[in-house]
Amino acid sequence: MAPDLKLLSGYIFCFANPQRWILLALCFFIVAIVAFPGTALSAGDFTLDQSILNAAEKKYNHMAVKRLLAWQDLIRNNQSISETKKLEKVNHFFNSIDFVEDAIHWKQKDYWATPVEFIASDGGDCEDFSLAKYFTLKALGVSEKKLNLTYVKALELNQAHMVLTYYSSPAAEPLILDNLIQEIRPASQRKDLMPVYSFNGLGLWIAKERGQGQMVGSSDRLTKWQGVLQRMPDGLQ
Repeated sequence: MAPDLKLLSGYIFCFANPQRWILLALCFFIVAIVAFPGTALSAGDFTLDQSILNAAEKKYNHMAVKRLLAWQDLIRNNQSISETKKLEKVNHFFNSIDFVEDAIHWKQKDYWATPVEFIASDGGDCEDFSLAKYFTLKALGVSEKKLNLTYVKALELNQAHMVLTYYSSPAAEPLILDNLIQEIRPASQRKDLMPVYSFNGLGLWIAKERGQGQMVGSSDRLTKWQGVLQRMPDGLQ
């Protein structure tokens, strides 16, 4: 579940008043900054530990194991294809999973799932789709510098939303990987989305339609992001 619209209005106020950038601290999910190691999935010979598969089968069913092994194959078998193809395959793979709101799926108001949790449970909301695509593309060798998790306002739905944005270069117009539509489109063709802020393991940016935006600090400030990193299984960091 995305942040509520009051929080979004706070972001927009900050962005419209650059001289008040220091107030950004009040706009984000702030906690005391604690250093955690960066997280990345293993590539090439990527193998899910048997304990992960056993736990998924016990909690869900044998289909959870089948889905996780399909994800393992996706990462193993697509290391050498072009980045464009990687984006397409990853977007298609995860967009086949059901959208389910956090309150129903996780019994929590706002929960960010790891890729293993998302795939095994066969459901999640926009943050879960975006995080899974982000970590999987990293495992496929796409540089973290090209990938941002971006909060937007979905104008037609009138609600906050998260997408994955891909930049072929820092100043390039990003491509949008979104669970709302199947097609990957450049930002200029997504007039229904208003960018708010973006982040990855390297930093936190004020978002804009073209280019990565203005860096404003560390993503360590984001509580939910740190929670995902802490829960990533051994061997996937």
